[in-house]
Amino acid sequence: MNMDFEKKLPIPMEVKEMYPVSVQVQHTFEEKCAKLKSIFSGNDNRFLLIIGPCSADREDSVMDYISRLVPVQEKVKDKIMIVPRIYTNKPRTTGSGYKGMLHQPDPNARPNLFEGIIAIRELHMRAVRETGFVCADEMLYPGNYKYLDDILGYVAIGARSVENQEHRLTASGIDVPVGMKNPTSGDIDVMINAITAAQGSHHFIYRGWQAKSAGNPYAHAILRGYVNKHGNSLPNYHYEDLKFVNEKYLASGLNNPAVIVDCNHANSGKQYIEQIRIAKEIAGSRAYDPDIKKLVKGLMIESYIEDGCQKGSGEYGKSITDPCLGWEKTEKLICELADIL
Repeated sequence: MNMDFEKKLPIPMEVKEMYPVSVQVQHTFEEKCAKLKSIFSGNDNRFLLIIGPCSADREDSVMDYISRLVPVQEKVKDKIMIVPRIYTNKPRTTGSGYKGMLHQPDPNARPNLFEGIIAIRELHMRAVRETGFVCADEMLYPGNYKYLDDILGYVAIGARSVENQEHRLTASGIDVPVGMKNPTSGDIDVMINAITAAQGSHHFIYRGWQAKSAGNPYAHAILRGYVNKHGNSLPNYHYEDLKFVNEKYLASGLNNPAVIVDCNHANSGKQYIEQIRIAKEIAGSRAYDPDIKKLVKGLMIESYIEDGCQKGSGEYGKSITDPCLGWEKTEKLICELADIL
């Protein structure tokens, strides 16, 4: 093979033994995951807000950001449940660029995946322990999920991964909500097929084992917009789009129909400031139509301490991948959404 095998990585059980969760963290995790499932099953009518940096680049600023969400959550707790984004492994369109804390715990150093595994586990544990939030991460490598399965409350599968069989089958064996994004082409049937696969039971190879999954009834859709053949970004969050997805869901017979709308990416044309308008439009669509209110369980918003993004990694709390809403705009938006809902 045309590659060097540089280092044998520890298996998840070994990492968990080195960095175990406390009884307090385990209790918080179980309690919050139960509440998340209640939202997706329709037993809890609160709105879900999956919010945070495009990529978690450094522990200090990520924890600073998440800590700021704590008093805001208290203000809106009757209307909104917040799940912070701690996205530690990033797919890259061309394969180049910063691939997340898993690859580079220090964005300015060479890749070190062993240190990255430790760094992301410690960061997710610290978030649960210090803030009481369970957090979200993207599943770039299905085999790595076991490193975080005892502390990760929400899993997202990206637009480039949603057609991959291994991602779909692994999602079917996960015991927390998994969001399946529409592919970059925008084909809704592809996304529905992915959800169908994730909700089913399967035999497959996982980490060297023959495994059998039980199926994940909380697998659901994430609408993130799409790109046409000319490379133009087009949205799929408008009222008509949501009605179309609702019809597809009803025809599919899937469990717990649910949509999370990603307010950035192709929906905003990566114009991060547009997330504010998009979020309010979706809240308005829910207020107008009971079917849309039942279907749309929440939003995904990219937000950090400072507005925009940077080319390097020297500015504290400013995204080094896609541009994000700054903290002042974020706090105001969350409170405005609570008033609308």
